[in-house]
Amino acid sequence: MNLPQLAILAFVLAMPTTASARNIVLTNDDGLTSNVKALYEALKAQGHDVIVSVPCSNQSGMGAAIRFMRPLGALDSGCRNGAGKTGDPGAGPMTRDGFQRDYFYVDGTPVMALLYGVDIVAAERWGRVPDLVLSGPNEGQNVGHIVVTSGTVSNAQYAANRGIPAIALSAGYDTTGDTRLTNPKSVEVANLAVRLVDALVERAGKDALLPAGVALNINFPDELHGAKWKLARIGTYDSYKVRFVPDLGNSPLGQARGLGGQHFPGVVVEKNSDGPAPDQKDDEALVYRKDIAVSIMQISYDGPPSTREWFAKRLRNLLER
Repeated sequence: MNLPQLAILAFVLAMPTTASARNIVLTNDDGLTSNVKALYEALKAQGHDVIVSVPCSNQSGMGAAIRFMRPLGALDSGCRNGAGKTGDPGAGPMTRDGFQRDYFYVDGTPVMALLYGVDIVAAERWGRVPDLVLSGPNEGQNVGHIVVTSGTVSNAQYAANRGIPAIALSAGYDTTGDTRLTNPKSVEVANLAVRLVDALVERAGKDALLPAGVALNINFPDELHGAKWKLARIGTYDSYKVRFVPDLGNSPLGQARGLGGQHFPGVVVEKNSDGPAPDQKDDEALVYRKDIAVSIMQISYDGPPSTREWFAKRLRNLLER
């Protein structure tokens, strides 16, 4: 564990006594949910100014997809949980009663919703980018290599690439709410997420909430009672495997979902039957089962200097001098 990692873990473990209000864009890939409502209310209670900008419909698995240069027309159908109704604009304030002032939707991908919150709503309200982007809490954990398909994680990555401190938050599937948006588990997760935010604010002072070039991926366990904050690694172990199969209907997951007998190809997500190696015990895919996994994500595609040197030697007859 290096010094920057230790410093971030210290931020997480500290219990703040005071917190300064920050401008926060709250987004996700699920649309209007009990989780996002609970986190919005918890952040507001701490004095933060919060904008919610989420997809119109559930967009799980869309990753960092963006529909470029496609005008957003009126909604062909209503948004999840009444965020927008048929005929409403493709992006704008939610029209569900009680959600008009700070809540916005976009008929697009998760990253499109994030960009709307940052480039349109935040620019109009604050005249600048937010101090922090929070993505989630997702309805289900995001761990292992499958995070490349996660809109929750991609939102945090995209914001961090724009130079905005960003955190992806994911909780258990049991935080899914109904149309009343009142799942009590959502409130528990929200209170823990606010503790993280206020710890970062307390330690940051006037500085940025996170170091440049990184974002955080936070995964809450299904059982929150007694869970501790623990630093974890990301992507060294996969709880699930993703693969393409010729007969989706007869796969274990397909049969569990009532697709048995339907012969068609597709992609499945299956539980990994291979156990972790001893040196993988601090991977987030294992840590989140009992504790709150805090994983540090890099946002740069650039390779390390040592790798550049390796390729410079390997390709020395090809590279121009």
